[in-house]
Amino acid sequence: MNRRTFLKGAGVTAAAFVSTRFPAARATEKPNIVFIMADDLGYAELGCYGQKIIQTPHLDALCAQGTRFTDCYAGSPVCAPSRSVLMTGKHTGHTTVRGNFGKGGVVGLGGGEGRVPLYAEDVTVAEVLKAAGYVTGMTGKWGLGEPDTAGHPNSQGWDEWFGYLNQRRAHTYYPTFIWRDREKVYLPGNADGKKGEYTHDLFTEFALDFISAHKDVPFFLYVPYTIPHSAFEVPSLEPYADKPWADDEKAYAAMVTRMDRDVGRIMARLEECGVAENTVLFFCSDNGSAERWERFDSCGPLRGKKRDVYEGGIRTPMIVRWPGVTPAGATDDRPWYFADVLPTLAEIGGAETPKDVDGISVLAALKGEAQDTANRFLYWEFHAGGYKQAARKKNWKAVRLDRDGPLELYDLAKDAGEAYNVASSHPEIIREFEAFMKVAHTPSPHWPLEGE
Repeated sequence: MNRRTFLKGAGVTAAAFVSTRFPAARATEKPNIVFIMADDLGYAELGCYGQKIIQTPHLDALCAQGTRFTDCYAGSPVCAPSRSVLMTGKHTGHTTVRGNFGKGGVVGLGGGEGRVPLYAEDVTVAEVLKAAGYVTGMTGKWGLGEPDTAGHPNSQGWDEWFGYLNQRRAHTYYPTFIWRDREKVYLPGNADGKKGEYTHDLFTEFALDFISAHKDVPFFLYVPYTIPHSAFEVPSLEPYADKPWADDEKAYAAMVTRMDRDVGRIMARLEECGVAENTVLFFCSDNGSAERWERFDSCGPLRGKKRDVYEGGIRTPMIVRWPGVTPAGATDDRPWYFADVLPTLAEIGGAETPKDVDGISVLAALKGEAQDTANRFLYWEFHAGGYKQAARKKNWKAVRLDRDGPLELYDLAKDAGEAYNVASSHPEIIREFEAFMKVAHTPSPHWPLEGE
């Protein structure tokens, strides 16, 4: 089912969700959905995931109020494809955007290979929830469509949006402009090299205002923060300014703690608006840590980091709080990943899920109910620096580092650090993964393999 067919069947028009037309009272008891995503946050950089140095009291409190998922995965080991999986429910063998750079698309800021936008035919989770009566808002980093492309947020289901379109521009927290819908918002405090307007703080204010403005109708708020992606810039190094650390270490820790503070502010605003009890709140990262940060043990026991298809590159912290629904203070090791988010949010919101997604709804797992999410294949492919593949089924994880190379095999139940390749001892498991991985990939004109 393509985007046009989906929206036509839902009878949705853009005018249906203009802010001035929202009713004064909540028409349904559909739960609100808030999905907060950090950028390059490591698996072990929250206190509730084992962090000992960086302070994250609000996220730790969120964890105590909800469920901590230990085996949740991002869509890719880098930014743009991970977000494409999250938005479309299709893994990187099928989703439109499979890398930060691809053939065709919009030429990047450096003049090189272009940023590939989502197609008009793509159906995003924002469109799915909008069709079910949600007002949709996003703030932070999009990365899936430049100006005047089909991938622009306002063309992909977002009623209101504020932030960076281009992920390279998001490498500074003090740009001269960002976007509000289709208009540039200039930041005079950052003109001429000044650093007066920190975009992370602006994104938090947008999120708070969005909750207040739409508390009387079902809303979906997506907050893809840019923290703690480099550059390591932050208005204050507190509470780490006096630590005998490198400057980047102090800035990085301060960025994570600042984000934690603002997650706390979002939680508080939900309470103030009287909607916390009817809001499901997610928190995760878009991929693994860009640095392993020895001081912070950023990846914990996991092998690899960002840009690796090993666990350190794709496993993410995932906290879900839904009062009275998700078990409080629980830990759940059932595997799921970003491709599951669209069908899950669709079920939560009473929406129709497009037929061609790769993910499944894991709503039962979120509720702590019986659901086997492991007896299926999770899949990743990664095209930067060659062609890599990875897949998981049950406790087995297969990794291929070269298109013509052999599969490595790891038993994650015994070896979460992927230190022991047991492929030679399990030829039948290897054959099963080989058969799946041959059909999981479909050709892409933007990331063509030789011979396609």
